[in-house]
Amino acid sequence: MGPSGAGKSTLLAAIGGFIDVTGRVLVRGEDVTALPPARRPVATLFQDNNLFPHLSIAQNVGLGISPRRLRAGDRARVDDVLARVGLEGLGARKPGALSGGQQSRAALARALVQDRPVVLLDEPFSALGPGLKAEMLDLARDVLAADGRLMLMVTHDPADAERVAGEVLLVLDGEVTGPHDRAALLADPPPALRAYLGPA
Repeated sequence: MGPSGAGKSTLLAAIGGFIDVTGRVLVRGEDVTALPPARRPVATLFQDNNLFPHLSIAQNVGLGISPRRLRAGDRARVDDVLARVGLEGLGARKPGALSGGQQSRAALARALVQDRPVVLLDEPFSALGPGLKAEMLDLARDVLAADGRLMLMVTHDPADAERVAGEVLLVLDGEVTGPHDRAALLADPPPALRAYLGPA
C-alpha cells in the first residue's frame, strides 16, 4: 500500500523482471536478478487481464504452461484450474464472450496454472464493481495464496488489504518498509499514508 506514484507498481515490475534493478532480486534465497520474466519463479496478474482476444479461454490459460501446443496432461491441468476458478465448461469460449468477472477469473487461472511460488497482482480487479471485486479477492486469496505461495498485491484500498492480507508492505516515496501487521498499520498509519487515506 501507499499513495499514488509512490512506487508500488514499480516494485512489482522489479520483482517480475520487467524493469532493470541496481540491486538483487531473491526468491526463496535464489538470485533471479539476471533471469527474464518468463524464467523467474514468479507469476503476474496484470490490471488489464492480458487475455488474447483471438484465443479461447483454455488457450489463454494454457499460455501459462507453454506458448506452444499443449500435451494431453497439460490440457487436463488447464481444465482442472478452470474448474477451480469457476469457469468449468467455458474453456472453448473467446474472452469477448465472457463477462468482466469471468475474464478476471480466466486471468487468475493463467496465473494459477503456472504454479509459481510468488504471485504478483497489480490491482487486477480495480475495474470491477464492489461485490464482484470482493468475490475475486476472496478467490485470489483462497487459490493463489494457497499451497505455500506468496501473494503480493498492489492496492489503494484499505478494505482490500483487510480482506486478503495479514501483512502490508508500505511504499512511500520509492522506499519500502515492512512487512507491517495490517491491523496495526491501518489503526495508526504514518502521516503520509494517513493523508492519502483521508479521514477514517
